[in-house]
Amino acid sequence: MQIIEGLYYTRDHEWVRVEGAEAYIGITDYAQQALGDIVYVELSEIGTVLNQEETFGTVESVKAASDMYIPVSGTVTRTNEDLADNPALVNDDPFGTWMVCVEMSNTKELEQLLSASAYKELCSEVE
Repeated sequence: MQIIEGLYYTRDHEWVRVEGAEAYIGITDYAQQALGDIVYVELSEIGTVLNQEETFGTVESVKAASDMYIPVSGTVTRTNEDLADNPALVNDDPFGTWMVCVEMSNTKELEQLLSASAYKELCSEVE
């Protein structure tokens, strides 16, 4: 299982890459492995305002459907349109395949997220 340094993580297995005031969000390698082959991704629309831990989308696999929760509050500025035609990109490269980008409204929320080492510890406890 891959965990990337320099990203933020949630206990629900989302990752966050911060670039200025924007946060790119996807699901972790752990999550995509647990889900199996991803066949469909539904994401919030551009312009949607989300509060931390609200649902920003759903991912469906051959095994299950799972909601995804926004790690930081903000407004959706972009969605990864490639996922509509090729949701398996998440399985192929979970850390290179972001799902939504949000303009963060409260960067202090990043302090509540996990570091790579804390996330690794969380995953080892679950296994």
